[in-house]
Amino acid sequence: MSLNEALQTLSHSRSKLWTFFTDKVIVACFLIIAAQALIDPQTVPSSLQFTLDAILGMAPFFLVAVGLAAYFSASGADAFIAKAFSGTPMTAIVGASIVGALSPFCSCGVIPLVASLLVAGVPLAPVMAFWIASPIMDPEIYVLTSVGIGVGFATGKTLIAIGLGLFAGFSILLLQKRGLALNPLRPDMAGGCRPKLDLHGPVNVHWKIWDQQERRQTFVTDGLANGWLIGRWLVLAFILEGLMVAYIPTTFVEELVGQENIFAIPLAVLIGIPSYLNGYAAIPLVSGLLDLGMSQGAAMAFMTAGAVSSIPAAIAVFGLVKRQIFATYLVLGFLGSIGTGILWQYWVNLT
Repeated sequence: MSLNEALQTLSHSRSKLWTFFTDKVIVACFLIIAAQALIDPQTVPSSLQFTLDAILGMAPFFLVAVGLAAYFSASGADAFIAKAFSGTPMTAIVGASIVGALSPFCSCGVIPLVASLLVAGVPLAPVMAFWIASPIMDPEIYVLTSVGIGVGFATGKTLIAIGLGLFAGFSILLLQKRGLALNPLRPDMAGGCRPKLDLHGPVNVHWKIWDQQERRQTFVTDGLANGWLIGRWLVLAFILEGLMVAYIPTTFVEELVGQENIFAIPLAVLIGIPSYLNGYAAIPLVSGLLDLGMSQGAAMAFMTAGAVSSIPAAIAVFGLVKRQIFATYLVLGFLGSIGTGILWQYWVNLT
């Protein structure tokens, strides 16, 4: 290796280290641990042990989930999503809700696709169904939720994602029949240069990704990127869960969002909107809250409301569509989360 190559490698390594230590999530992790060590040093070893045990327990399932998402990207399987928006409005809404709940898109990652769909002229009703359903559930979240909370909760959340998509899509369809919710894009977005999507052409999925260098590279690149994106949030969430176990009394959670409080579900929705980190970080947090006495309905409402209206996604939506559509998006997410939280609690009580 030449001196120039060695210097470039060293510079690249320093850049990576700088990125790591200045990342806001990593900084938050260090600050929380440092604050706890300063205020209550006796609890630090037990909290760190809790975090380490949680990370090791989740690691195998985390790797499977990240690998699954990378495979979808490398094989081109996400091209099936466009097919969900073809057909009559009724079938498009149903298809978009189902695909949205099963597609590997987070609340932020779904925004570019939604923008492309709207610019391509796809009706708002199925787009809204997909928009609402997609951030609530994806294959990664399903695997991690099954491990962190339970298979029943994960399956129920998947069905709820589909249900919320249907609720949002058909609500928009009814509004449009009354002459409302038309031309959703902001004027400066309507003529954008985003690529038009082919909703009717053939879907080309290459399942054997290992026989093409480009697809193998995509798998590795996307896997590492998703692992970094999700993993650091999970570490932060486990640290916060450790603090909850150490400092939040069980009686407080039971009184605030337990089954005995008739306002538990609306409160969980209101709390979830500003405090939600992301779908992955929410899993250990909600698991800890459930252990402390949070009701199942409130937990479900917290996760669905937070996924739909998390601050990064809400900001992206705000910059994409007209204000009336943005308000409709929030109202549908809020009302739908309360309704599904109540239904989930009713189902849990029956079973």
